[in-house]
Amino acid sequence: MENTEEKFGALSERVIGAAIEVHRLLGPGLLESAHEQCLARDFALCGLTFRRQVDCPVEYKGLKLEAGFRADFVVEDALNVELKSVEALLPVHKSQIATYLRLSGLSTGLGIHFNVAPLRDGIKRIVV
Repeated sequence: MENTEEKFGALSERVIGAAIEVHRLLGPGLLESAHEQCLARDFALCGLTFRRQVDCPVEYKGLKLEAGFRADFVVEDALNVELKSVEALLPVHKSQIATYLRLSGLSTGLGIHFNVAPLRDGIKRIVV
């Protein structure tokens, strides 16, 4: 039976492969929303199950915020994928993904920054 690390490794590889394909065909410089739509298309074409723009509730001292944050993608109900297309990644972007993971109950996330070349320089894996 495949262990958790192998499972997330294989899933991450499929997601990264789809992102590389989008970046290869479109390049950097587009809005995050354009990359998101194209990445969703590639996820579907390669048979990944996913949800886009997932509203995630947050509870704080008895107060429930129905949409405390919105995950760009949740893939295979296991991997949070956050997209960026900004001038430069900042430490707060990694912190944002770690917070999303902690609040969602997921343990692994990928941050994919499309505004770089090559794309491998814009991919960060976060495990909490």
